Amino acid sequence: MIEGPYFVLVVLSALASGLVAGAFIAFSTFVMPALAALPPAQGIAAMQSINVKALTAGFMAVFMGAAGLSAVVAVVTFVLWPDDGTVELLLGSALYLFGSFGVTVVANVPRNDALGKIDAQAPQSAEYWRTYVSEWSLWNHIRVGASLAASASFILALT
Repeated sequence: MIEGPYFVLVVLSALASGLVAGAFIAFSTFVMPALAALPPAQGIAAMQSINVKALTAGFMAVFMGAAGLSAVVAVVTFVLWPDDGTVELLLGSALYLFGSFGVTVVANVPRNDALGKIDAQAPQSAEYWRTYVSEWSLWNHIRVGASLAASASFILALT
């Protein structure tokens, strides 16, 4: 049975990964489709602004906090190796660390960095924007699924 500080750690991990899933699903379901419907220069400018604002303390605390919590859950699980929930705890940690945090680092951030360097008004930017929206959204869908599955795994470990 998971109890005490370990229980609190797992609950916080479930909540944090669920919050991140919520932020990501907002982008998948309405933010990116809305930006893609704008003229390319406007969509690019809006996404460039979003990418700057995403680096503020509020989102980063939840996003990075979930990664830190997931890493701690994995380490504590290996050390304690509880009778119940071990697979779910390790799976939840891996899903968040690789499927959410890892995908962000290797797929979404490089695309955001490249988008940040282009001139939204340049004619060739429109073609890049279509590619960006398609590729970025695909990777974001993966982050949604991984974050949500991580949250579910942490919750299942507690049952």
